[in-house]
Amino acid sequence: MLSSRLTESILRRRMEGKNVVKFYYFSLVSTKSRHGRKIPAKFRDHLKEIEKEGNVYRRRQQISFRLNVFQQLNKKQRLMRTKNSTFAGQSQSAVIMSRGMGDVPASISSNCTTNYTAKRLQQELVDITSNPPPLCSAGLKGDNLFEWIATIVGPPGSVYEEGIFKLNIKFSKQYPFKPPYVNFKTKIYHCNIDSSGEVCLDILDSKWSPAITVYSLLLSICSLLSDCNPKDPLVSDIARLYLKNQGEHDRRARAYTRKYALK
Repeated sequence: MLSSRLTESILRRRMEGKNVVKFYYFSLVSTKSRHGRKIPAKFRDHLKEIEKEGNVYRRRQQISFRLNVFQQLNKKQRLMRTKNSTFAGQSQSAVIMSRGMGDVPASISSNCTTNYTAKRLQQELVDITSNPPPLCSAGLKGDNLFEWIATIVGPPGSVYEEGIFKLNIKFSKQYPFKPPYVNFKTKIYHCNIDSSGEVCLDILDSKWSPAITVYSLLLSICSLLSDCNPKDPLVSDIARLYLKNQGEHDRRARAYTRKYALK
């Protein structure tokens, strides 16, 4: 049997969470050295049981500690991924939107802007495909998300009636904070559209806003075909003819439409 003092010490150390096995072992060794005899067999057996129990306890503690560390690391990684995706997807685009066009801070990476532009264009493509504007349609040119081709049918009652006009629309990586580049592929006789297809429209220049979509842009161009703006012309000769002799202007515009847009 163990001495009452040794048993008391073992129980006390166990309650305090201290290393009972090591204490018990050294107690027995010191007892042996004092009395000059071997440790009794029953003590050795009891020591093995305590060592076995201690090893199991330590192993459980190690597993518990490692599991706790693993869970904490996973939690931190999940938080970091959430923060990064939120910052990259929504927060940065909100910062850019709040600052307005032409004032994008240099700290915002170009990758973030490109990702936002791609998401915006994908959403607009879905919207305009499912619900196209009157007399207009638009879609991708090949597989490039940043290049579209659009079609506008000449508005009824206008000099461009029944004409089918093709347009190229190119988006920069700064879209929608910078306007797209719009160019008429089909030749047209118009004081606000030159022979190379350039379009003179305020919302493509000084009055551009990130709130403007391809849908509203095509409606504005269609409206320009119905009602030209000779006071802000791109082709001054056509504008002067329109103001001086609108009948001759309309005759030439219809002739252009029949020649180039009725194919």
